[in-house]
Amino acid sequence: MGEEIRKRLKEQKRSISWLAYEIDCDRSNLHKQLHCPYLHVELLYSICIALREDFFSLYSQSLSEII
Repeated sequence: MGEEIRKRLKEQKRSISWLAYEIDCDRSNLHKQLHCPYLHVELLYSICIALREDFFSLYSQSLSEII
């Protein structure tokens, strides 16, 4: 998920620092979180709002392939 978020940041010409500010999170903590295999739901929700992207749909797509 972190890779997708970094990809969208790059597409929107925004930085991790910008995103951290938008979601009221420490930049270094956010950077660490984006390298974890899983993100907390509330953090992902905040990122979706800031970037105006539905990252939850990525989980839904992979789940629909399994079910």
